[in-house]
Amino acid sequence: MKVLYVVSEAAPFVRTGGLGDVAGALPTALAKEKIDIRVVLPLYDAIATSYRNSMVYVGATTVPLGWRNQYAGLFKLEYNKVIYYFIDNEFYFKKKGIYGFFDDGERFAFFSKAVLELLPLMDFYPDVLHVNDWETGLTPLYLDAYYRNAKKYENIKTVLSIHNIEFQGNMDKYCISQVFGIPDRFYQIAEYKGDANMLKAGIESSNKVVTVSPTYANEILDPYFAYGLADILIARRYKLTGIVNGIDTEVFNPSKDAALFEKFSAKTIAKRNKNKSGLQNMLGLPESDKPLIGMITRLTSQKGIDLLFGVSRELMDMDIQMVVLGTGDWKYENGIKDIANYYNNKFRAVISFSAGLASQIYAGSDMFLMPSRFEPCGLAQMIAMHYGSIPIVRETGGLKDTVTPFNPVEKTGDGFTFKTYNAYDMLDAIKRAIDVYWKKDEWKIVQQNAMSKEFSWKKSAKEYIDIYKSL
Repeated sequence: MKVLYVVSEAAPFVRTGGLGDVAGALPTALAKEKIDIRVVLPLYDAIATSYRNSMVYVGATTVPLGWRNQYAGLFKLEYNKVIYYFIDNEFYFKKKGIYGFFDDGERFAFFSKAVLELLPLMDFYPDVLHVNDWETGLTPLYLDAYYRNAKKYENIKTVLSIHNIEFQGNMDKYCISQVFGIPDRFYQIAEYKGDANMLKAGIESSNKVVTVSPTYANEILDPYFAYGLADILIARRYKLTGIVNGIDTEVFNPSKDAALFEKFSAKTIAKRNKNKSGLQNMLGLPESDKPLIGMITRLTSQKGIDLLFGVSRELMDMDIQMVVLGTGDWKYENGIKDIANYYNNKFRAVISFSAGLASQIYAGSDMFLMPSRFEPCGLAQMIAMHYGSIPIVRETGGLKDTVTPFNPVEKTGDGFTFKTYNAYDMLDAIKRAIDVYWKKDEWKIVQQNAMSKEFSWKKSAKEYIDIYKSL
């Protein structure tokens, strides 16, 4: 089976978040299952020279886009036994950054169509085109509008993955014909409520729509979670399903992670204590056996920072320590700094991002807080569990699918959860976790349950293969 994975970012070449992590790991897992998978993404200026120097130039063509004909170069690189293609156009992609430009609609419309124009140069006609989020949502529509009757294109099936429905590629409706070059007979597929909507185009045109967790697939049928697309998703629910993301257990491996103060595994969990003391000393916190709660997060409204602010006084009155790592909206950054300044003896805020420090927090914290308002899947809670930090999460999206509440009677479960988006419900979950933390025998059971949980991509990859085969 041949699959072309179309995505706007992919680790290790370029990533801004979970989408890049998934695109870096899932193709490798699919390749291990004997799928002929190839990945295509834009050749951004941000891609490191070391990777560029290893790329092979394949050729070039022009892409008709509305009234324009734009150059599209094709480069190729093999990495981890997966072939990656990079589409070159400096007008669109030689920028300081990946997203957030006034012409993002045009940039990713070009990329979405260039993928199809360049298949002959790739000499790779896939059985399945797997596109991701709004940035590639037009690819299935372009396939139907311009290529479906062409030889070698006629039987291509399409899958759209939605990683976060909040971002939909909303543009002025004039973009549909003037910028995207969508024919009049397909206009309604790309239009929604008076605007162009690139994600909606993908939902309508794809054979299957996959979210990154089963719970999120159900949640986005509710207007609260759907960001305006509930009626479209309800009408197309027959093609909607959810598959939980995995994590790269080779990259996120406490027995191999060079950033840790002391490597450890589920069998040598006592060594983990050196990571807690090392983290405390590094951050200037008193070395103590008090519960240390970690957060590694984007500081945005989605991530439940408002709940933390709502009970910060009650939380800091407890005999705990806390560290938050992340960047985001200025009001949340400033609010976190204010807490850190006021409770300087027990709270640390690091307003930046460091992969090494993230590993040290995963390995050194006792608990990991994710009180998200919504969470399509989430990777941090799975990484934390793999490192023995017990998640405290709200039961939403992938958090609900990956964290099982601890049952003190049956000694099952691997975390602590709360249902409603309420600061005091979150505080109650934290208190329950702390109560168990001081019962050391029970706490060891929770840690063993968490660290022994299977989060590799193998299971998820097989579920994707089942979807491909069904098409």
